Amino acid sequence: MTGYDFHPEALLDLDEIWEFIAGDNPAAADRVIADILGTLDKLVTFPNQGHSRPDLTSRPIRSTLVREYLIACAPDEKPLWVVAVMHGRRSPRVMAAILRGRE
Repeated sequence: MTGYDFHPEALLDLDEIWEFIAGDNPAAADRVIADILGTLDKLVTFPNQGHSRPDLTSRPIRSTLVREYLIACAPDEKPLWVVAVMHGRRSPRVMAAILRGRE
């Protein structure tokens, strides 16, 4: 039991991140995913870490940056609900649309 669960599309986010990085370096892709999962393990204990992003969503979602990836979680959900994992340099409009689409 991990203490967190993923929106189905958030699992696809992880797959896409891994595949993109693995195209150049599979070991690096494994490290990035391990870092993301390690951060999620820490967020289970302290789910309100990170930042609220009222510019992206009015929902009570907190975001945490891991390397260059933004993890968006619903801290009040049990288990912790991972809504999205996306590149932090995406346009805020695109990020907001992704979060809206995962309500």
